[in-house]
Amino acid sequence: MSLTHAIETYILAKDGNRPHLMCRAFAADAELVMNVKTDEISFPSTVKGLDGISATLVSQFAQRYENIYTFCLGPPPGNVATFRCGWLVCMSEKGTGAVRIGFGEYEWVCRDDAGLISKLTITIEEMKTLPSQLGNSIFQWASRLPYPWCSNDVLLRSTPDIPAVQEIVRLLGRCR
Repeated sequence: MSLTHAIETYILAKDGNRPHLMCRAFAADAELVMNVKTDEISFPSTVKGLDGISATLVSQFAQRYENIYTFCLGPPPGNVATFRCGWLVCMSEKGTGAVRIGFGEYEWVCRDDAGLISKLTITIEEMKTLPSQLGNSIFQWASRLPYPWCSNDVLLRSTPDIPAVQEIVRLLGRCR
């Protein structure tokens, strides 16, 4: 298995609320490190083990959010053991319908030939909460983007005429 496959499996598990897939992406003793630079969302700073990571990033996440689209920005990794990429997420809150859009960076580490992730560091640079009325426009846009690998160029060319979304994409471009 490759790191690309492990990343794609993680995205499928998280976005689709499929915790049973996480064992195909993460080693049993994997570590999750969260660097959250915004007050708009919270996560524990460190989680150890497949079960804890699955609960945090899939099961508990799916209790609060739906319509989740996570994009890894740029091309998939080649045959490497460590890989960094930017990410963009669009989702809605189950309780209120409010739309969330945010970005940051993933750093993936594999330690063996199995291709399973042994460490994932997620940095959340920005997360914005938008009114539910913008959901249809934002999710129509997200559903047309290449998934889960999307280039910054495609994002820039296709960004909807919604100031908060344009700001996120602009900020994301500056961080890359």
